[in-house]
Amino acid sequence: MEPIFFQLPVCVGDVTLRVARGHFATRHSHINYLIDVTAQKASLREAEAVAAQLAERHLSNSLVDTILCLDGTRVIGTCLARQLTQSGYRSMNEGRDMYVLRAEADGEGKILIRDNARHMIRGKNVLLLVASLTTGTTARRGMECVAYYGGHVAGVAAIYSHKTVMEDVPVASLFDYTDLPDYASYPPDQCPFCRRGVPLDAVVNSFGYSVI
Repeated sequence: MEPIFFQLPVCVGDVTLRVARGHFATRHSHINYLIDVTAQKASLREAEAVAAQLAERHLSNSLVDTILCLDGTRVIGTCLARQLTQSGYRSMNEGRDMYVLRAEADGEGKILIRDNARHMIRGKNVLLLVASLTTGTTARRGMECVAYYGGHVAGVAAIYSHKTVMEDVPVASLFDYTDLPDYASYPPDQCPFCRRGVPLDAVVNSFGYSVI
């Protein structure tokens, strides 16, 4: 059965968030809400709305050389780079060039940077951009990647985040745990739904979901 989605009653500018309640499995955990950010990642109009709000509310005072896009957020990342560097926008990055780099992961989820792109990380202030941050595993791997290749994590940004800080780095998000206070994430072997025999509704990854 298809998940039943509803919109959170709060809007951030023109940005809304669709969620569905149920029993879902990601690569790292089992969760009780499916947060659907497909439109924000694929629609230019919605990506621009997300970028505008992140830039205005959180990131104008952060010096950024490179945006490392995780979770398929490159459209948002491109819009965000444009927002942060455009003339007339009160930002530390106004008029500067900025790299927008798509993350590549190996079979174990480790993030790789190819030789020809490493200069975009080495010695740079890197903003990690994720669609949603719940357990923090993807963002943590991004931070490890930036450190390994000699960069500095300038910040973490997300549409939704259940955390306010990652490894002492503040997380900038449009929606957070106060908007979804009963959100929960469990290690697969400790999932209360599984223990009660509740079947999975869908399997979720950065590309979307597949109904079981």
